[in-house]
Amino acid sequence: MYDPIMRVLTVLEVLQARDYVTGTELAERLEVDLRTVQRYVVRLRDLSIPVESSRGVGGAYRLKPGYRLPPLLLTNEEAFALSLGLHSLKQIGLSAFAPATEGPLAKLERVLPGALRESIRTVDDVVAIEPGPWVISTSVEYLIRAASAIRSGHRIGFGYESHDGAISRRQIEPYAVMHSDGRWYLIGYCLSRRAVRTFRLDRTSDLKAGRGSFKRPRDFDPRSYMREHMPFVQSEYQIDVWIDMPIEEAARTILPWRVAIEEENGGTRLRCGRDRLEMFAAMLLSTGRRIVVRSPDEMRKTFRELAQSALQAAG
Repeated sequence: MYDPIMRVLTVLEVLQARDYVTGTELAERLEVDLRTVQRYVVRLRDLSIPVESSRGVGGAYRLKPGYRLPPLLLTNEEAFALSLGLHSLKQIGLSAFAPATEGPLAKLERVLPGALRESIRTVDDVVAIEPGPWVISTSVEYLIRAASAIRSGHRIGFGYESHDGAISRRQIEPYAVMHSDGRWYLIGYCLSRRAVRTFRLDRTSDLKAGRGSFKRPRDFDPRSYMREHMPFVQSEYQIDVWIDMPIEEAARTILPWRVAIEEENGGTRLRCGRDRLEMFAAMLLSTGRRIVVRSPDEMRKTFRELAQSALQAAG
């Protein structure tokens, strides 16, 4: 990186990505001294870009709050990825965001060069994206409130309807929100249960941030937590089956479906929760192995219905 213009653009890119950055950090990033960093900042100010600075050893810099540059420096792949991401919100249960995507897409078309505008139009014209049958729509407003409370370290309260229809009022210290298996989940420490709990965000109501504050555990990893606890998240059906498959093979084939597995009688016991049984039953049948259903009874009915549909298709 020896082109001074590219170094100035790098400073701008870092300032847009960070709330603030020290002069020392910029100097190390650009492999220059602090005086050179100051010259680059002056150059940006000459271009009417409002860079604010603070005193101190090396100083610290940030863009004026609220100031945003139009994304003129996108590559073709970046423009395509951004457009594709905006169009894919329905796939993660955020269809309510759809109207909000029209503005950013229109702005992109206005500020991007002609070649990049074609990437935006390509997604509109030739890429069809529809939500899967298992995706559950979620309140965008609640998702934003939950994420904001996590970031600011504030407790939240909400009404919650469990899988069996029971209504309760919860207050939690929220740790994370996570999308998995077509649903948004809220993870946090439940003050009434005195334990970390997982809640379906689409089953919450009247979600509001409270006045109480807390510090989220630094070592909390939502992905690891969900891998360990997701098989037993409250669902319409709790599945318990045995399959004639070595556990090593089951770990490769079935574990990614968020299923708890354990070795049993030369095969593998599978346990998990599901709101719908058809897809999981079809996955088990696709293995071609012998299956023993222990619970629920609805799982046996699902297999019979799949068998009947298969016979009709074969006929």
